[in-house]
Amino acid sequence: MATTTRDYYQVLGLPKSASADDIKKAYRRLARQFHPDMHSGAKKSEMEKKFKELNAAHEVLGDPDNRKKYDQYGANWEQAEAYEQARQQAGPRGGSGPETSFGGEGFSDIFENLFKGRGRAGNGRGFAMQGEDLETEVQLTLAEVFTGVTKRVTLQEPVPCSTCHGSGTFRGRHCPTCQGQGATLHPNTIEVRIPAGVQDGTRVRVAGKGQAGANGGKPGDLYLRVAIAPDNVFRRQGSDIHVSLPVFPWEAALGADVMAPTLMEPVRVKVPPGSRADSKLRLKGKGLPAATGGHGDLFLTIQIVMPPSSTDEEQKLYDQLSAIAHPDPRAELLAQARRRSHP
Repeated sequence: MATTTRDYYQVLGLPKSASADDIKKAYRRLARQFHPDMHSGAKKSEMEKKFKELNAAHEVLGDPDNRKKYDQYGANWEQAEAYEQARQQAGPRGGSGPETSFGGEGFSDIFENLFKGRGRAGNGRGFAMQGEDLETEVQLTLAEVFTGVTKRVTLQEPVPCSTCHGSGTFRGRHCPTCQGQGATLHPNTIEVRIPAGVQDGTRVRVAGKGQAGANGGKPGDLYLRVAIAPDNVFRRQGSDIHVSLPVFPWEAALGADVMAPTLMEPVRVKVPPGSRADSKLRLKGKGLPAATGGHGDLFLTIQIVMPPSSTDEEQKLYDQLSAIAHPDPRAELLAQARRRSHP
């Protein structure tokens, strides 16, 4: 008797009229929801089954040719081509004689007879199908982007079932351990090297670490989608890095040697005398690795700050400064405002 499987459109929660884009979006949304790595305990085992069913549905409906066969033949879509060949061979031969029928057998019975004794996977018979690609997110800090980093990723990989030894059947019935799949999922931790200088959203490919193939097909690939975490100190712009550098008014006025942060160790920089707010200091080659080779630059933006409190002596100095005539620092601002009000 043929195995009963849930309708693939129901698995994805879509009608049969769904577009290819609808199928892709539904798969990505549900893959994030059902991925076993996102769950633990008894829930993890349940998600493993749903995730496997989801991948099987996307493997069929995500491919236009496979979807066409599925829409026409239903759960027996994999044997459609072999059935058609068998039907044609059983038809008229040599251009004469009546067409041979299959004796009134039902469609599923014909398949059962044609492929009797053949498991879904592991015996090399039937159609070899490449496994589905998998994608997961890996988060990096800017410091890790600067140096490159090796990340450990735990995957759920299929291992031949210890009960049925990969056949999918046990004592004439579906194997209770692997649910007839011939394999069970086991965690396997791999190390993946993320190169320095990657951009946010970069996909790093790990060949052969995706979903297992069917009937001897090659496994799919694993893609790590890089997400760069926001940083409270450094702001990235391409391969350049920008940092706000606080300095006191007298350091800006007189010049000073101060410590400034970089993605590695702090360095000493010289603030030139007469530095103004928002002026920039450039540290060449202290940015991120560039795609064209070398490194970008680190830009320090001068931010003039006041001390948290002032002593009586400092107040006297401020009084002396205020007594000296200076141009009004707001004169240009007021002039621009007047021009806008009286064009």
